[in-house]
Amino acid sequence: MKYVGDYSAPEKAARRIMEQARAFEPIQDGRIYIEKINYPMIYQDKATPAEYWAGLQYAKDQGWLEYHESGTFVRMLQPGKDLFA
Repeated sequence: MKYVGDYSAPEKAARRIMEQARAFEPIQDGRIYIEKINYPMIYQDKATPAEYWAGLQYAKDQGWLEYHESGTFVRMLQPGKDLFA
């Protein structure tokens, strides 16, 4: 039997990532350091790195997050902010 985790659906993982991103006060220019969202997701929520990455890619593809090419931070875009309106 194949193991199915809590965040194996990319949309569910992406929504949890957005909740984590919303919980932190952005620094300069709306930046949120990536470790502020990946630590709680992987270590506290017990998601696998693959589930985390799939969720991050889903959020990026939906236009909810902007992922910087350096991989050090993300920015919440307006559609991502509208999820919580």
